[in-house]
Amino acid sequence: MANVATADDAKTRPMTGEEKKVIFASSLGTVFEWYDFYLYGSLAVYIGATFFSSYPETTRNIFALLAFAAGFLVRPFGALVFGRLGDLVGRKYTFLVTILIMGLSTFLVGILPGAASIGIAAPILLIVLRMLQGLALGGEYGGAATYVAEHAPHGRRGYFTSWIQTTATLGLFLSLVVILLVQFALGKEAFAAWGWRIPFLLSCVLLGISVWIRLKMNESPAFKKMKEEGKGSKAPLREAFGQWKNAKIALLALFGAVVGQAVVWYSGQFYALFFLTGVLKVDGQSANIMVAASLLIGTGFFVLFGWLSDKIGRKPIIMAGLLLAMLTYFPLFKALTWAGNPALAEAQATVRATVTAAPGDCKFQFNPTGTAKFTTSCDIATAFLTKNSVPYDVVTTAAAGTAATVKVGDTTINSYDAVAAGDGAKAANAAFEKQTNMALHNAGYPLVRGAAKVPDAKLDGFVTANPELSLDAAAVRGGEKTMVPAEKLIADKLLTKDEVGAATEMAVYTIAGGGTYAMVADPANVNWTTIIAVLTVLVIYVTMVYGPIAALLVELFPTRIRYTGMSLPYHIGNGWFGGLLPATAFAMSAAQGDIYYGLWYPIVFAGITLVIGLLFLPETKDRDIHAMD
Repeated sequence: MANVATADDAKTRPMTGEEKKVIFASSLGTVFEWYDFYLYGSLAVYIGATFFSSYPETTRNIFALLAFAAGFLVRPFGALVFGRLGDLVGRKYTFLVTILIMGLSTFLVGILPGAASIGIAAPILLIVLRMLQGLALGGEYGGAATYVAEHAPHGRRGYFTSWIQTTATLGLFLSLVVILLVQFALGKEAFAAWGWRIPFLLSCVLLGISVWIRLKMNESPAFKKMKEEGKGSKAPLREAFGQWKNAKIALLALFGAVVGQAVVWYSGQFYALFFLTGVLKVDGQSANIMVAASLLIGTGFFVLFGWLSDKIGRKPIIMAGLLLAMLTYFPLFKALTWAGNPALAEAQATVRATVTAAPGDCKFQFNPTGTAKFTTSCDIATAFLTKNSVPYDVVTTAAAGTAATVKVGDTTINSYDAVAAGDGAKAANAAFEKQTNMALHNAGYPLVRGAAKVPDAKLDGFVTANPELSLDAAAVRGGEKTMVPAEKLIADKLLTKDEVGAATEMAVYTIAGGGTYAMVADPANVNWTTIIAVLTVLVIYVTMVYGPIAALLVELFPTRIRYTGMSLPYHIGNGWFGGLLPATAFAMSAAQGDIYYGLWYPIVFAGITLVIGLLFLPETKDRDIHAMD
């Protein structure tokens, strides 16, 4: 094996067949693990409709919170469980177990009956499966990185482990491609009804391939040598985190490397996708294709920077990636705005809203699941403006107890307090959103008003409530109509049972331009080339901070506690600091009325890591990990 050759030979000779098999098997399995993990986030809308929609709002929100958070929050616990197991019984068998757990739990999501079939058991089982996914992923990465690094020859660990670093991005890419292909094949309606399950079911095929490959692998030479010499740890958790000499290494790894890497990683891939769809209102399918293209272009840089870290060191590349991200995030995301939705960018540059509220009426809107309800008049106003990417200023000069107002140009709209409105909250919200959207549209924001489906029983009221449409009820009734069964009217929430009465069907009229407003990015004005170029730059930053970090983490810890020691800081940094980035960034933007303000979250944490890393993180590229006890 490579570890018995001289250092110079190891750096120059071709990769052996055994080494290629180790890298391929470890990387392929980890790609599939990330693929499984990302499916939930990418298909959350369809999963929510299947498992949560039939429950009362409070219950649904609790389940949504648990299902979303479980995968991220349990990752460090998976690192502890499987890290300990990997240091006790071996690298190979431990991450064979993790892939079995991940693959089976993902496949079971694909066949799990919805709430309509098995009731409350459906969301409970979904949360259990999601937790199993998080636990398995918590053990997978550390096992794969450790296994490859311990097989790698001295002087080439950065290059070897960089292939593992491609797996998260490739897993995301694979999940996006599979979802897009299934959507194209089935159409949106069939995909929403049942087709979303297919990507989950395909994981069974991927699982079989991964298990077959991993069964043929050998244990890592460093672990075998340690076991033969009787130097293994009997209590890896206590030794790794209960002894200060090792615990301080874990803390340094977390705050001097992983936290910054995590926020740059999530900004460059997940938050960039959220920014395109949630902030700039680019069509979701188009945004997925753009992100997939940037991932395809940028993924090779993981290997490039891993290879380069063997030459110049891990630390310079990671720190440079952090610094570049800090300096360029604001101009890059502003470039995304002008390329993705130029009409919105123009409106933002010329029109700001002003929210006038009573002191204490505005809260910090931290909402990691997107299910929290903000009820004060200020929160309702600012949440609506933030959702529509409208910049605003908050002035707290209103008298206590009065509702907030929103001023756009010369138009002032009254908000409402949801608690005080009681049963009238729904009507108050509809009126507030309509008036605000009309003011924004008149001010130049790219809002499009869709068609409205109006049952005959509500037509007169609709005409009265929408004088700006200049409708005549008799003329509408004399035009085209569709006879719709009473059951469908109720199911689509166009009418209640009482409003339907004894009727078996009722005429429904389609009123063009009479429906709800939606902020949109005109597909004809979306600059694909610029967006993909900016996204690729963001991905390259990811490759700089992520490509060398596996080798760095492996080299920080001694063999006897390596699996345990490196896994926990990695998953705390990525599962918690990185996983909460989109929700935190949105809340920060909502608090300041600025779509870019949330970028301070990754910038600040990248800065903290940059300072700690520069001052205290050692360079590790020349360490002999086989000699570390």
